[in-house]
Formats: sequence, structure tokens, C-alpha cells
Amino acid sequence: MNTIPALARVVLKELYRRKDFYVLFILTALVTLLMALANLLNDNKIAGYVKEVCLLLIWISTLAMAVGTTARQIPAECENRTIFPLLAKPVTRAHVVVGKFLGCWLACGIALACFYLFLGVISSSYEHELRALNYLEAFWMHWMFLAVAIAMVLFGSVIFAASSSNATICLVIIIGVFLVGGHLDQVAIGRPEPYRTGISLIYYVLPHLDWFDLRNLLVVQTGLVDMADCALASLYAAAYAAFFLFAAWLAFRRKALNT
Repeated sequence: MNTIPALARVVLKELYRRKDFYVLFILTALVTLLMALANLLNDNKIAGYVKEVCLLLIWISTLAMAVGTTARQIPAECENRTIFPLLAKPVTRAHVVVGKFLGCWLACGIALACFYLFLGVISSSYEHELRALNYLEAFWMHWMFLAVAIAMVLFGSVIFAASSSNATICLVIIIGVFLVGGHLDQVAIGRPEPYRTGISLIYYVLPHLDWFDLRNLLVVQTGLVDMADCALASLYAAAYAAFFLFAAWLAFRRKALNT
């Protein structure tokens, strides 16, 4: 019962020993300085632009952290031969997959919470308005986006031989789906058959990662997203994350560890 939380704690402790969290603190300080500069300029347009840059920095840094951290989990266990004593205990390969996912997801959640907390505090200092629910919604949807990304990279870590190639390929796929996936339905319009059907099928099969981007909610200070929509998007992300985790377990179960 405690196997999966124990594996997740191991991942968190490993990340504390590495320099991932030092990067977090440096980037958080950079975000704080940028927002403080916007406050000194006392210009709403400049402040909004700086906030947009800060949010983009948060998205880039957390995605890089999620992909880099997840890509090395299982390959590192296999290369260091620590996977054998790990599986010699009452630990199944399904426990390893879910435990690694949970550890990486929680680590990214902690980093993400620090980013949004600092950003919210600095923003409210010059906006003279605390919009905690807006930041909470943006944080939650961003975290659900990372759940899909982490599960996808974990699946890739079982398929690809090297963690570097897995990280590169998954990063390209995630960014491509994020930027292009939501526009494929428009691309399909006017295309001859069978291209139109094929593009439309890809549009409905791919995970719509752009649905989780609520940066505009914070930059232009619009209202809250309906809670029902957030709940449906969360279920959508959970379904795709579960699909990739199941695929990772199937591939890992058949993977020979002595090669």
C-alpha cells in the first residue's frame, strides 16, 4: 500500500540532491525582479507585457524541468543496475511506473506553486487587487498539463534507448501539439479527401494541450473560467495521463532489463 508513495519520496529526495531546485529559485528571483521593474515603471501596458514574459518563462522552465526529470528516471535505474534490487523487493513494474510519475508530478507541482505564489504576490502589490482564484485556476490547469507531459515522457523513457533522445523527441512533440494541435481542424477545411478525414482524425486523437493554457486569464485580467469546464478539462488530462501510464506499464513489463 505504501510502495508508490515511497517511490515518489525517493524521486523527490533525488531532485533535492540535484540542482533542479536551484534553477527554480534562480528563475523565481528573475520573475520577482521583472515584476518589480514593472511596478517601478508604473505603466499598465509595460506591466502586462512583463507579466506575459514571466508567465512564458514559467511555462518554459517547468516544461523543461518536467521533461528532463522524467526522462532520466527509469533509464538511470537500469544503467545503475538499481532496478534489480528495487524489483527484488515486493515492488512490481506497475508500482515503479506510477511511483516515478507521482514523484515527478509532485516535484513539478511544488516548483509550479512557488512560481505562481511569487508571481501572484508581486502582481497584487502593484495591481492593488488579489485575484487568488484566478492564479489558483491557472496553477491547477498548468499542473494538469504537466501530468499529461510527464506521463508521455515516462512512456517514451521505456521505448527509447537514451534519455537524451527521449527528452528531445518528447519535447518536440509536446511543443508541436501545443502550438499546432488546436488548429488542425481549420487546416482540414478545404482539403481534398482523404487528407481532410485524416487531418480531422488526428485533430480528435491528439491531446489538446492548448486547452490548459490560462495565461491570458492573468494578463488581461478576465473573469474566472467556469468550474465545470475546469473539471472536464481535468478529467480529460487524467484520461490521457492514464493512457500513457498504461502504455508505459505494458512496454516496461515486456522490456528486458539485462540489455
